[in-house]
Amino acid sequence: MAGEGKKLQPIIIKRIKKSGHAAHGGAWKIAYADFVTAMMAFFLLMWLLGSTAKGELEGIASYFSTPIQVALMGGAGTGNSDSILPGGGRDLSRASGQVDGGDAERAAKMMGAQMARATQARVDAQRIDALQREIDALIAGNPLLAEYRSQIQLNQTTDGLHIQIVDQHQRPMFETGGITVQPHMRSILRAIGAALVDVENRIALAGHTDATPFVGGYRGYSNWELSADRANASRRELVAGGLPDDRLLRVEGLAASQLLVPERPTDPINRRISLVILTHEAELRMQLAKTPVAAPPGIAGVVPPIAAPVPGLPPQLVQPRAESVR
Repeated sequence: MAGEGKKLQPIIIKRIKKSGHAAHGGAWKIAYADFVTAMMAFFLLMWLLGSTAKGELEGIASYFSTPIQVALMGGAGTGNSDSILPGGGRDLSRASGQVDGGDAERAAKMMGAQMARATQARVDAQRIDALQREIDALIAGNPLLAEYRSQIQLNQTTDGLHIQIVDQHQRPMFETGGITVQPHMRSILRAIGAALVDVENRIALAGHTDATPFVGGYRGYSNWELSADRANASRRELVAGGLPDDRLLRVEGLAASQLLVPERPTDPINRRISLVILTHEAELRMQLAKTPVAAPPGIAGVVPPIAAPVPGLPPQLVQPRAESVR
């Protein structure tokens, strides 16, 4: 046959070996994840802005422009807008109004209040330092006050600036056993009153005696009444010097309850008039807690309740004490 003479062609099978692809890094995955996260945050922000009431948006803007003011005083800011959900806050029966901001808002208010107190304390400290320098300069520049410089003591405490005018032998501040202010004491008080005209801080004024018992005079009249009457007489001289009367927060008589020199209770130096230019913190504490003003160094004792002055007591009934000069 014709086909028998042809040779069969061999079948060749070619196998192609595929080499593996080069390894790719995973940096694109991190970039893609960051992109998805940013887009999600963007759409979440847009949703919040679209679902938040206009008043709350204004409150947020006001907080970031003046955060301490909004945290302390509120105003046209957080809490003044209507809630996006009717009601809300602690009172679920309300349809609109103040909304409870939760612990975060209360913490922000507390922090703001602490910062405000710290700022006020720094302002008070600077003001009291300046006032002490002013009074020292006033005493040095006034020949009459310079003559009695040893009777004027200035001390700073946590409550403010203490100004004490003390008694000395041969230099009594008041008439013997009475409440009439001596001429040099009147000049001192009026000069101090003029120096305190522009001071914004409130003032506590107190009269003190030594520990010698009061003898003679009106029945029931004691060192308590005497110290209170002398404090009030000093108040009148301060006001005559220019001090506004409403600047005084407290006027009291402490008798011998806070001796300047406790180891010498009858020493004339214990007889004195003290003024305290109060810091705002001390003023607030005195108004709210009714706590006594901290005494300057060297003074011991606790302020007892003040005895009320005897009503209608004529000055001539107040007689000198037999034990010592008052």
